[in-house]
Amino acid sequence: MNANSWEVSCKSNKKIKLNVSIGHFATSHSHIDHYMGFTDMRTNCHMARLCAQELAKFYSHSKPVDTIICLEYTQVIGSYVAEILTEPGSRGVNERHQISVITPESNSSGQLVFSGDIQNLVANRSVLVLISTVSTGRSLERALECINYYGGHLVGVAALFSAVKESAGVEIHTLFSPDDVPDYHSYSSNECPYCKRGRKLDGLVNAAGYTRI
Repeated sequence: MNANSWEVSCKSNKKIKLNVSIGHFATSHSHIDHYMGFTDMRTNCHMARLCAQELAKFYSHSKPVDTIICLEYTQVIGSYVAEILTEPGSRGVNERHQISVITPESNSSGQLVFSGDIQNLVANRSVLVLISTVSTGRSLERALECINYYGGHLVGVAALFSAVKESAGVEIHTLFSPDDVPDYHSYSSNECPYCKRGRKLDGLVNAAGYTRI
């Protein structure tokens, strides 16, 4: 870890760490000055379960969940969330309930779609969306449009990091927020102060991570 990178601990569980790097990064929708690294949370089974335990707390005693839709490589965490919500003895509304965990595909136009054999797991189902990061909310809005198209009923949105508090009138429950990274900013590409000062990009960011340039 270099001088421009550090770890932030989750307030509800100090064992959960977010890797943060300062720089000038471009996403598909914006320019950001902090890169959030989620690799350990999304791939390490122990860390993924810790994340799932914290996120499941928001939904254990609220609304029933039929399907968890995992975006941005959150399938491991999503599987643990489903397990925790349905485990016997949990005394939650989803105890012993069967929850499906699925991921949409992306077609040639960049639209999110569900294959024919899993569309029935969205239609008329209570859907929880799990996503890595929400910076502007545009990627999440695209996902919610897809869920609405297939007839799903959104009951919750959970994120590892979110700079947005709600989407489509639904609160986003998150492990990390800008309060944990107080100097975090997101800019449209034509309003980015780094670009205006002539600073080149350090990397390109997508759902999988970032590519240094």
